[in-house]
This record gives sequence, structure tokens and C-alpha cells, in this order.
Amino acid sequence: MKDLANKTVTELHALMAAGDTTPSEITKAVAVRIAEEEPVVEAYVTTLVDQAEEEASACDARVKEHGLAGTLDAIPYALKDNMCTDGILTTCSSKILSNFKPPYNCTVYNRLEDKGGILIGKTNMDEFAMGSSCETSALRRTTNPWNPEYVPGGSSGGSAAAVASGMAPYALGSDTGGSIRQPAALCGVVGMKPTYGLVSRYGLVAFASSLDQIGTFTKDVEDCAVVMDAIVGHDAKDSTSVPEQHIDMLTGLKSGVKGMKIGISQAFMGEGLQDEIRKSLDEAIRVYTELGAEIVDVDFTMLDYALPAYYLIASAEASSNLARYDGVRYGVRAEDYDGLVDMYVKSRSEGFGDEVKRRIMLGTYALSAGYYDAYYKKAMKVRTLIIQEYKKVYQSCDLLLTPTTATTSFKFGERTANPLEMYLSDLYTVPVNIAGIPAVSIPAGLDAKGLPIGLQLAGPAFSEDTILKAAWAYEDQTRYTDLRAPLQKK
Repeated sequence: MKDLANKTVTELHALMAAGDTTPSEITKAVAVRIAEEEPVVEAYVTTLVDQAEEEASACDARVKEHGLAGTLDAIPYALKDNMCTDGILTTCSSKILSNFKPPYNCTVYNRLEDKGGILIGKTNMDEFAMGSSCETSALRRTTNPWNPEYVPGGSSGGSAAAVASGMAPYALGSDTGGSIRQPAALCGVVGMKPTYGLVSRYGLVAFASSLDQIGTFTKDVEDCAVVMDAIVGHDAKDSTSVPEQHIDMLTGLKSGVKGMKIGISQAFMGEGLQDEIRKSLDEAIRVYTELGAEIVDVDFTMLDYALPAYYLIASAEASSNLARYDGVRYGVRAEDYDGLVDMYVKSRSEGFGDEVKRRIMLGTYALSAGYYDAYYKKAMKVRTLIIQEYKKVYQSCDLLLTPTTATTSFKFGERTANPLEMYLSDLYTVPVNIAGIPAVSIPAGLDAKGLPIGLQLAGPAFSEDTILKAAWAYEDQTRYTDLRAPLQKK
């Protein structure tokens, strides 16, 4: 039995290249896994199985005659449902966009299609990417493939769960404050947030424009390098896209970490850190030391300020970005209203969930007359201090190794009553977004409950190649990425 649904992208490519399987067989295997697992996991808002199988069938003859065009050719994948796809529902898991079909494609979709990728579905998420557990979705409840009583993380919980359960060989998500790395850690997969501006945001529905970045979910580090390599690059349609910046993520991937300096900061070892995660960090330090890396202690004094600064900046930008949802041009409009203003009020009141409303109100308040200097402007000054502190840290080390999250996954409902406790789920991931630098979360084993643990490697801007090299070295020694979530058939 080939068990194609559990294979990595590079394994599937090798099997097709050797003639041991076909695009149709791979897509069929993923479709079967979706049929089995989706009733429990509910990772998808929209599945495109029939369309994907038709595309795969068309690929069979082409691949047989001309061979594969590249590693991602004829491989199915999933997109988070805040990335625009022409004629395909793009809901942001919100009632207000539950009927929205964009008239254009996001750039990353076009790039994956150019590589021969086959879109198999759009994944569930926290509404408008606001959340850390996928519980704010207005459309469905995605569960953690390792245990359906636990959350998959958020906001890209659907993408993480789809990859972890074998319902997609790889997926894309977006990361505003940890929305790729946190669910990757909770679901036991590799999740990367690249340098701000390295991947085009064109066609990504905006939450916080200065923080949002598209990244990847994969089963292992090599797949991460392959998919990242396919989606990076300048895009004239995105004003925040950096000029051509070549980063070779594949050539030196397996060249080792000898001589690399990896920083450890006690700021990330706070009181709330789960003991098993602390032990995983200690194990990682031992692994890297044995591989020839130098472990150095570094100071990071801004961690306690990162979270409040982030929620002010992100909420302010969200209140501005979400003003466009008014029931006039697209999306859902209230049925009963009396005049234009009443239509605005009712469409937004009925269309947005509680968490989105909370952040809109917080952001509007922070930007209002008399409070702008006290809140938003001060948060932006703190942002500058965090950027400066990271620059100082990377003068003494190449990378920073931290936990991805303070705890492993938590049960549904445990943190929904206390928004502040939910926000703390992103404590270790948020600083990276504020600074606009890259980071990856890699699997680091399981806790006593059988739930995944994740560790985070972060580096200076455009150091994706170094981060992935260190991630691969750890993976090669521990093989935690070989672990697969148990099947959750209903």
C-alpha cells in the first residue's frame, strides 16, 4: 500500500518521476482521505475534489509524455479561505462574505498553478484571520487531527489541520501575529512565515496590512523549502513587495549547522511555559550543540511589550481595512433596513462576529481624536524598539531558538470566555511579525497527552535559507516530522 495521502511532496514527486504512481492516483488518495477525515476534522470551507480529479486526469497524459515540470507539478494543495480565487468562494470564514466569489486570483495561487499545482480546496480559519483557535469561524468548527476535542490553533487552523490529517500534501496560510506558526505547532507540521514583502500579498484579504504575510504548511522542512521557493518573488501588483531578492532555499538546505550561532533568550522561558516544551527546547539545544552549532545567550527585553503593541497596531489597521464591508458593493447585505445608514449598521452587525467587532472597536478607539498619540503612535514607537532589539540580537547570533507556543493545544471553549488569555497564545510569535522578519515552527515531539509540540527558529530579514538549514538539521536528527496524526474516521 503506497499510503499516498501521508507522503511528503518530495516523496510524491519521486514516485511520479519513477513511474510508480500518477497524478490521478495521488489526487484520488487525497480525495479519499478528505471523504474519511473531513466529517470529523472539518478543515475545509470549500472542497474542489471533482475539479481537482479532472485536472489530475489531464495531467496523466502530459506527465507520461513530457515528464514532470517541477517538484510541485501535479501535486494537490489547499489555500486558506482569505486568498482570492476567481469564481471560487472566498469567505474569510465570515457571514459577511459567505456569498463572495472574487473576479480575480491572488498572486500566490497563480504562481502555484504555473508550477502545475492542483487546488483541492479552501480551508477554514478564524473569521478575517482574527483568532488563535479557529473558534471564531462563522462557518464550521475545525478540530485538531491529533485529538478532535482540542483546537487546531489559528487563525490558519484549517490549513494546518488539512496537512496534518493528510487531506492536503501542503497548504498556504497567512500569518499576522503567529497565524501560521501557532497552528503548525499545535497540529505537528512545519509552518513558515517569510520576511515581510518576500511573498506577494496581492489578492490576500487584508486584516493588518503592515503585518500580514502569506506562508506555508508542509509535512517536513524540505517540502517547506520547495513551496517557499515557488511563491517568493517581486510582484508589481503589491506595493509592499520587495524588489527582486534571490534566496536559494534548496541548494544548501542539507549542509549542516557547524559554526552557526543559535541564540537562546530567557525571556521566552516565562512562568507559563509548559514543562514538556521546556524539555523539548533543552533537547534541541543538545542536538544543535552535537551538530557543531554554538549556543549563545542573548537578551530580549521587549517581549512583554510586543503583545499590547501588536493588538493596537493590528486592530487599528483592521478597523480601517474592514470599513469596506458595508453591504453595498459585495458580500452579504441585511434584508430589513430603513435607509442607507441603517443598512450599514445592520449589515455589519449581522455579518461580523464578536471577535471581529471587538477588534474593530478597539482599533477605531485607538485611532480616534485625542487617543491616537496615546495608543497607536506609542505602539508604533514600541514597534521601532522591537525592530532595533532584533537587530541587536542578530549581531551576536545567526538565529534565535524559542518555543512556538507556551503550551500545547487546548480544549474547545477553554479560552473563549477570556479574550486576553486567548491573545497570550501568540506571545512568542507576535514579535516576529512586528519586526517583519522570517520564522519557522518545526515539530518537536508530543506531550504526555499525545499532542504536538513546536519550536520556533527566527532570523534576520531574508535569512530564510539559514532558518531552513537549521530546521532541516534538527529534523534530520529527531525525525519528529515523520509522526502522523491518527485517523479520525467518523
